Amino acid sequence: MYPSSEDHSLTLPIVDPSLDTPQLPLVFNVLALYWGEDLASHISEKARVQYKAVRGSVLIEGIEVAEKNGFQSMMYKSNMKDIKKTIDQGIPIITILPGIHDLVQHATIVCGYEPHERRILTYVPEQDKQGAVPEKRFEQEWEEDDTTSIILIPSDMAEIVSDRDFKFQNSNRSCLVAERLRLKGDIVKAVEELSGAVSMDGDNPNAWYALGSAYSDQKSDSAVECYRKAIQLNKRYYLAYRGLGNYYLKNEQYDFADEWYSMAIDINPVRFGPIYKNRAFARLKSGKGPVKEDLEKYLRYMPGASDRISVQQAIKEL
Repeated sequence: MYPSSEDHSLTLPIVDPSLDTPQLPLVFNVLALYWGEDLASHISEKARVQYKAVRGSVLIEGIEVAEKNGFQSMMYKSNMKDIKKTIDQGIPIITILPGIHDLVQHATIVCGYEPHERRILTYVPEQDKQGAVPEKRFEQEWEEDDTTSIILIPSDMAEIVSDRDFKFQNSNRSCLVAERLRLKGDIVKAVEELSGAVSMDGDNPNAWYALGSAYSDQKSDSAVECYRKAIQLNKRYYLAYRGLGNYYLKNEQYDFADEWYSMAIDINPVRFGPIYKNRAFARLKSGKGPVKEDLEKYLRYMPGASDRISVQQAIKEL
């Protein structure tokens, strides 16, 4: 289980990716099995039905299932030094990273690092395989989600990490609770939860972004201030730039939508394919900027796009 002084990597159990569900994200299943507990049998049928239409993970559900079964969790602002310290203590760590195609972000497990080659090792659900990402690139992409990490550890072992400063732990949890409220359509309670989060940690960009998204659901102008606050705190906070683009697109302010989408794309041009279709629409409406190129990029970064035929037809007509 524990890495040697020379081999800074952990061996994790292989879990079938098909077992990844909204109420039990694969990363929690893997870590629980690493610690000797199978959480899959603890998922209620009500939870399975409730999130049947949800694409992606409802992290708070996985966390609560784990906590009900003897685990303690911390979701906090981390850094590279903290990751390496955690690995060397024999603890795998979840990091929140940019997604691909139409998945805007995803949780992945860091299971080691290579100090000489300066690479971060990530979990791959295949025997004897690990992902290896250059440390500089990993850190740059991780910063887009404010270097957020999650530790999941048996409660009776939590003393190992008791000396840590888990920055934003409580406000980040509020963000997850609010995410679930938004999925259930209770935007008013989500705003209340997130207002408490920014009061608790006014320097947490995750909380400001989430509050901006909840206000955007309400079509409230307060969304703009919240998104801008997230960007002020973290200049590379991709989701806030995209959030402003979405806000202005919904409000038919197409020049502003184009501007903020473009800034998001400058940060990471491959993170989220649909942003190109949104920018193309904004440019088509404003009559400014290349539309065809954006639609072509949309199809390039969305190989499985359900609207591929109609978009291809639109490209021919431009």
